Amino acid sequence: MTSCSLRIAALALGVSLLGIQLSAPAGAQDREHAERGAPMRGADPRGADPRGGLPRGVAPRVDGRGQVLDGRYNHGHYYPAFGASVRVLPEGYRPVYFHGSPYYFSAGVWYGAGPGGFVVVRPPFGVTVAVLPPYYSTVWLGGVPYYYADNVYYTWDPTQNGYVVVAPPDGADQPAAAPPDAAPAQQDLIVYPKNGQSADQQAADKYECYNWARGQSGFDPTQPDGGVADGNADQARSNYYRADSACLAGRGYQVN
Repeated sequence: MTSCSLRIAALALGVSLLGIQLSAPAGAQDREHAERGAPMRGADPRGADPRGGLPRGVAPRVDGRGQVLDGRYNHGHYYPAFGASVRVLPEGYRPVYFHGSPYYFSAGVWYGAGPGGFVVVRPPFGVTVAVLPPYYSTVWLGGVPYYYADNVYYTWDPTQNGYVVVAPPDGADQPAAAPPDAAPAQQDLIVYPKNGQSADQQAADKYECYNWARGQSGFDPTQPDGGVADGNADQARSNYYRADSACLAGRGYQVN
C-alpha cells in the first residue's frame, strides 16, 4: 500500500471513531429524557399507546390549535400533542417534583423542561397530585375506579392524600360498568363557573370542596359505597353532595 493510501485509510478511521464518540452523548441524553418522561428525539411522541386507543399509524383528530382529541372512554377533550413545545407555562400551573426532577401540571397536561422553554411529556408512574384534571373520566377496571385524562391513569392513594399516576391497568381496553354499590362520580354534578374561573381554578376549587365535603359527611365518592358502613351510604351520599354543592356555590359556581 502506498503512503498516500495509508494516509487516506488513517483519515477514514479517525472520522469513524469521531462519529462514535459524538453519538454516545446523544444516546445518554435520550436515556435521560426517557427517564424524565420527555419524548426521545426522533421517537413517535404518541408512543405505543396513542390517545383514544388509535392503532399506530392512524392519525388522531386535531383541532385548529393543533391539539389532539382524546377519545378513549368517550373522554372527548382536546390536549396539546405529546412533544409539543411552549415558551411559557400556562397560567395557574402547579410544580411537581419527583425524585428530584421538576414537572409542571396544568389542567391535566404535564410539562417538562425543554429547549427554549417546556415540552409536553408523559408523567412518570408514581408521581402524585392533589387535584385531578378538571375533565377526567372515571373508568372501572377490576372493581377499582381509575381516573383518566390525556392518556394518563390516576388512582386515589389515601397514604399520600392525593392521586397517583399509574401504569395502564390490565384490561384497560375493556372497562367494566360501575358496580351497583359505587358512588356516583363527583363530576356528575353540573358545575358552571359564573365568575369565569379558569380550568386550573375550577380544578382547585373542586378538589378543596370535595375534601371539605368528605370531611363533613364521612363519605368519599372515589370509593365503592363511599367508604362508609353498610346501611349508611345513602344518607352519607346525600350529605356529601349537599356539602359539596354549598361549598362550590360559595365560591361562585352554579351547581345543578
